[in-house]
Parts: sequence; structure tokens; C-alpha cells
Amino acid sequence: MRKVNNGGGWAAIGYTFKKAREAGGTWKLFKALRSKNACKTCALGMGGQAGGMVNERGSFPEVCKKSIQAMTSDMQPAITADFWSRQSVAELQQWSPRQLETSGRLIQPVLHTRGATHFKTITWNEAFERIESHLKRLTPDETFWYFSGRSSNEAGFLLQLAARLYGTNNVNNCSYYCHQASGVGLNQSLGTGTATVTLDDLEKSDLAMIIGGNPASNHPRLMTSLTHLRRRGGRVIVINPVRELGMERFRIPSDWRSMLFNANIATHYYQPHIGGDLAMLSGIAKGVVERSAHDLPFLQQYCRDVDGYLAWLGQLSWSELEAKSGVSERDMREIAELYSNSKAAIFGWTMGITHHVHGVENVNAIVNLALLRGMVGKQGAGMMPIRGHSNVQGIGSVGVTPKLKDAIFDGLQQHFGVSLPTTPGLDTMACMEAAQNGQLKAAVCLGGNLFGSNPDATYAREALCKLETFVTLSTTLNTGHVHALADQTLILPVLARDEEPQPTTQESMFNYVRMSDGGPARLPGPRSEIQVIAELGKRLVGDSAAIRWAEMGQGSTIRHWISKVVPGYAAIDNIDKTKKEFLIEGRAYHRPQFGTPDGKAVLFQYAIPNLAGSDQNQLRMMTVRSEGQFNTVVYEEEDLYRGQERRDLVLMHTDDIRRLGLKPDQRVKVSSEVGELSGYLARAYDSIKPGNALMYYPEANVLVPRTLDPQSKTPAFKAVVVTIVPA
Repeated sequence: MRKVNNGGGWAAIGYTFKKAREAGGTWKLFKALRSKNACKTCALGMGGQAGGMVNERGSFPEVCKKSIQAMTSDMQPAITADFWSRQSVAELQQWSPRQLETSGRLIQPVLHTRGATHFKTITWNEAFERIESHLKRLTPDETFWYFSGRSSNEAGFLLQLAARLYGTNNVNNCSYYCHQASGVGLNQSLGTGTATVTLDDLEKSDLAMIIGGNPASNHPRLMTSLTHLRRRGGRVIVINPVRELGMERFRIPSDWRSMLFNANIATHYYQPHIGGDLAMLSGIAKGVVERSAHDLPFLQQYCRDVDGYLAWLGQLSWSELEAKSGVSERDMREIAELYSNSKAAIFGWTMGITHHVHGVENVNAIVNLALLRGMVGKQGAGMMPIRGHSNVQGIGSVGVTPKLKDAIFDGLQQHFGVSLPTTPGLDTMACMEAAQNGQLKAAVCLGGNLFGSNPDATYAREALCKLETFVTLSTTLNTGHVHALADQTLILPVLARDEEPQPTTQESMFNYVRMSDGGPARLPGPRSEIQVIAELGKRLVGDSAAIRWAEMGQGSTIRHWISKVVPGYAAIDNIDKTKKEFLIEGRAYHRPQFGTPDGKAVLFQYAIPNLAGSDQNQLRMMTVRSEGQFNTVVYEEEDLYRGQERRDLVLMHTDDIRRLGLKPDQRVKVSSEVGELSGYLARAYDSIKPGNALMYYPEANVLVPRTLDPQSKTPAFKAVVVTIVPA
């Protein structure tokens, strides 16, 4: 396949015109992207009342390949009724994630009953009656309610309220499989679960440390800020087991200087082993202290257990840190020196940090490193978890969690005059396990692909197939629809964000709340998420003096109640009238006043884990996204930046291919403790550190054990030990 020398650039421009043709023309796509709606992809966010392709600092044009892919998908023609009679379930199960995604927009409710060879279309009324009839026969705690991060604050708030009034706290969201470790770790260390910086802070920093992530592929608009940082003379340190092309060189298509001149991003690039982050981060911290570059007055005034932490660092041996990280003492000391010279440093990370059994401790270690030099609680410095879905943070803010914050719990009971359930709710993996053992019998999913998001895909399929009712609200088809087949499986077609008949709101990863205006529906048939949820609430819970579901189906009503019960969200009440978008107060730390009980940050000590996969015939494998996908959605089969034209690959270093007695592109069987994949190609890919391997998510999920970080319950999608032999 064609090779590119940088991320973005002319290839991205050409791709834009290609997608525009698919969407019906350049002008049509441009108008859709420029509408006053928040971007549908990553949590950096753009759009809203400043117009599409505008970020929260007012910069224009801010758009990326992911935005274009999502919009083009929503502009597809309809899946017609004859599709369901032509395509059997068995045939659809052989389709790739991309084939399912590009089959068209869902416009009619469809039903599959156990044993049937085909889905069939049904009316909306039949769909609601089936859901109502079955859920009313169950006890509430025999159900669970799962939320993706692409839906609005209004839809999330309303559905979690309906679920709790129905009688269960089995309410969870996709963050349990991605950034839950970030929220837990940040809360432990700083008393906040979100970023401590704003987008404006990133434009004031002189150093960015990007750890365990590939935003050039997954959050491309972050590259604008990193380019600006480089132009100011700042440094970008990338820590990743893989040398990612876009993190080394990236040309921003909307920036002529970037297109014509230097496209370098990383000033320094370091490659630990998969799972070696905790050792490496501790080594950097040790290097800072040995240089006497730590800010002792800051530590003593604003942090707990300083002496204990410094003593613990002192007793760590460099030989142990080298062996457990795969990084030399020299390199760790070099990073420490670079960091010691910084005046305003920001630390960003993604799932390369959180997808481990020690994910929370990884986050604690990053915060430790920031606190060492007082890089939390000042302008231009702090913590930046790089969140996934466009509204995954907002969904959590408005109460989509098994346990509500006390303020939200008390507010809901007080304002609505209700008694909410107090039985502990189950996290996402606990729900899967309860489905597998028959404890849970029904699930309602607001978007997403729960099956495709799970580790141990064989187990996930078995668990979801044991359900009696499985309901998803979706815009397009995905693997979960055709593989997770309950006694009755219902797919309800809903409107995309820019088709909603009423305004909705979203929250960016920088704690910024914007409003989407919605717009006309592109196709007849799909309904607003809010309207569907209000109908479910009316049927399952019924009206009361305080809650009338017809009124709760109005976005303005929902926002009113959000403003009353969700901390920091008071300004949302009249956002549809004022048009004033806002930063949530109290989350960005520009002063060293932390949200812990005593107002002091916490320095953590931990055991440094050994690297997984010590056997000579084993590799440490991590699942990754391609440049042509977003989360579980595969838009393109090729992975442009890694130079790959297909997805049935094990990407591994040439040294490992030789060591295992293989030949490049030989067919192999990849095995783990829970599953195997046969017929994959062992492909030479020298951008990865020897001893490690890459495979594409979600296809490789069949190899990922259900091993969880004990604190966050986040699965360890990284550092999967695999054995590779000829097929």
C-alpha cells in the first residue's frame, strides 16, 4: 500500500474530498461540519455555539479525519426493509466491523428472536410493548443499563434517572473499559476525577509529556496544540512502546506553515516495554530528586507523606527500574533533566496507561511526577487525561455511574420527592459476569458496542447471548448487534446529534460544556434518544406528581434538573436561551488547592511490577486502534500511518520473527490463556520494541483475559501474554 511520511498532510486532504463524494458533495459535508453541533468523535470537542470546526478557544478551522468519518457515516443512505430479508444473521456474523458500519443508517426498529435465521422489522409500538412487557416481569436488579459516551448529557441523565426510578443502580458506562483508572487515580491523588487543565493551559506550557497514547491517530486535533508548543520552543516527550509516525511528524492540513515547513512533533521519544510504565515513571521521579530539582517547599506545604515518598524513591535501585521498564538509566535521567528544566509542564495519557492491572497506580505515578516539581495548581501545567468519546466525561458528570455522588443522590431525592435504590450497582464487567451466570436477564444500551468493547470476546458473546432481552439504541450496525443475540434482541434506530429536534449538551475533556443545536432528520424513521427514553420511562415507571415523562422528554426540562443536582452545572439551566457555553467551576487547578478532604495532594508508593511474559517463546501484546477507526468503529481497513493494508496481523519486531523461527507474513496461530486466532500474518514492524507486539482491537479481544485493575475494574487490554506458532 501507499506509504506516507507524516501524519495529516496532503493524504488527509485527499481523504476529505473522497469522503465528501461519499456524503453527496464537498459543500454538503462542509455545511454539516459547520453546523452548530459538537463534534461526534473525541473528547477534545469542537463545535457548539461558535459553529462547527471551532474549538473552545475560538480557533478555526478545527476539524480532523475522525470528525469527517463520523459525519459521513451519519450521512449514509438508509438500510432498507429488504436488507433484513436478504441478509441472514449467519451471513451478517461473517461481516467485518467496517462492513457492518458502512451498510447504511438504521431507520426501522428491528427484532431478532432466538433461533430465527433473520432479523425482521417491527413497529415502534411493538418494540416498546416487548420491552415493557419483559422488564415489568423482572425485578429491577435483574437488568443493567449501559451508556456509550457519544450520547448527550440530557439523554444520559434521563436514562439513568429512569433506571433508578425503575429500581436499580446497575447503571454504568464505557469509561469502565477505558479511563476509569484515570478517574480513580486522580481522585486518590488530587481529589478530582478530570483534567486539571484547560485547553488554554496547553497553549501556555513549555513541555508536554504524552504517555501511552497515539493522539495523532485517535485525537488528531491535539496535534495543533503540540505544534504550537514546538513553535514556542517547547519540548514534546513521547513515551510509548511503539514509534508512531504521527507523533514524530504531523502536518496540520488547515495550517499552511505546518504543511510547508517543519512537521516535527516529538523532540524526544522513548520506548519502554509494554507494562513498563510504572518502573519508568518512578525512575524519572528518582532522577528528578537525585538532581535536587524537586520543589521541596511546594511538597511540604501542599502534599502528604513527603518524607516517606522521598525515602521510598531513594531505595529504588536503578538496575531494578531498568529491568522492569526496558529503559536505560541514562534515558530515565535524560527525561528527568528535560523535565527539571521545564517551567510549565502538562502530562497527557491515554489507554496505554489505564489498560493495565496497575492502571490506577500508573496514574498515581504520573501525578507523583507532576507534584514533585509543583506542576499541578498553576497556569500552563497539570494533568490531562486524553479521554475518548465526545461526551464520555459528561455522561459521568450527570450521574451515569453505579454509585451516585452524594450531592446528586440527595438532590434527586429532594427535588423529585422519590426514594432511590441504595443496593450497590454493578460495574460493567460485573454486569457481564452476572449475565453469564444468569443473575441478569435484560440489558438496555444507549449506543456503543458493548460486545465489541469487552475483553475475552468468547466469554462476552456467551454472557450477552444468555440474556432474555437485549436492547440497543443505535444509528448504524455493529458487531454487537449480530453476535450478542438474546432471546429477543431489539435495535432501536435513533437520530444523530446533529439531527436532534431539540438542543443537547456535551462536555469536553477540558470540562467545557457546549450546546448542539441539532437539526433536521436526514431520514424518516429514527427517533430522538430523549424521546425514546421518555417513552420507556413512562411505560416502566409511570407519571407521578413530580415526574411527568412528557415534560421530561423536553431537553430544557432535563437541563433544569441537571442544573439543580449536578455540581458545577448550574449554568446549564438557560444555556438554550443564553447560548453561553461554560467551563465547569472548581475542576481546573490553577492554585494548589486540591479536592481531597484536607486539601492536600497525596504522594503514592507502590510495588513495581515485573514485566509479563518471561518465557522466550512469548510476547507482550497490546491491542491498538488503527488510524482508520474510532473506538470499536472501523471506518477503513487500512492503517495508513503504520503502513498496513489489512487488520488480520500481528505486528512484531524483525528480531522476534527471527527468534521465533518465523518468516515475515507467515500465517500463524496466536494463543493466550483465554483464546486463539489462527491464520493471522506475522508481519515485521520494527517501530515496536522487541519483545512486544501489536494487534488490532476489537478483533484481538478474543485473546484478552478478563483481568482487571482491582481498584478501577478496568480490563488489562495491554500486556497480554501471547504465544505465536506457525498456523
